[in-house]
Amino acid sequence: MKTRGADDVLVSTQGAVDRGDPRPLHKQVYEALLAAISDGRLPLRGKLPSERELVDLYAVSRITIRHAIRELIQQGVVHSQPGKGLYVTERGGSFELQVLKSFTSIALANGRNPGHQLIEASLVRAPLEVSRPLFLGPGAEVVVLSRLRLLDNIPAVIQTDWIPSARVPGLLDLDWGVANRSLYEELRQRYQIFPKRGQTTLSARLASDNEARLLQLPPPAAVLTVDQIAFDDRNRPVNMTALAHHPLRYPLTLLQSETGDFTQY
Repeated sequence: MKTRGADDVLVSTQGAVDRGDPRPLHKQVYEALLAAISDGRLPLRGKLPSERELVDLYAVSRITIRHAIRELIQQGVVHSQPGKGLYVTERGGSFELQVLKSFTSIALANGRNPGHQLIEASLVRAPLEVSRPLFLGPGAEVVVLSRLRLLDNIPAVIQTDWIPSARVPGLLDLDWGVANRSLYEELRQRYQIFPKRGQTTLSARLASDNEARLLQLPPPAAVLTVDQIAFDDRNRPVNMTALAHHPLRYPLTLLQSETGDFTQY
């Protein structure tokens, strides 16, 4: 069986790097490779072209390619097999609960096509249930970003994020209607904010009428809820996230070590 090589990918990705584009070159390469993985040009468990092939493919430096590949590895989309190369991460039967990775990267790592519909992007005064976990004063301003997350164009998760506005000036100026724009990627690249650890609370409850409508659940229906807070390396809250999961379309897996600690990413 013939495997796809750099030449096959070149046919579909030629011109993906535009030196007139304001985005960094490594970001363009990263997004081009994500797109190739998403649409199957780089198949699950498939081997990526070598570093040298990617340099020739995108006409960029080795440093640029290494930066893009490092982001793919950090996002869990590809993994390294020592002595063999880089491979697209295999799809799992469910979705591992990971605090510090984006919905987009987790979906791609599981062989699914991610997407979203914007519900709300606004600046508000934080209520106490938001300001306290984020270590903010009463009534502090926060950015609210709420999206309906899709898997293969099917509604799977309602995700709402609250981010201290003082740390992310201009975040609402970005077009959050763009498919697969990653909040964590913007925090890392644009604001140099790097989530390092997180805490998660799992629960379940009846879906609201609006949640049932968005997730295409016949009422009365239950949703799996996931509440998360991520912290940076100075233990400052980065964002608070509330997720309402469709219980069948986005099942979760918890990995636990022999010490009894849950795996954190």
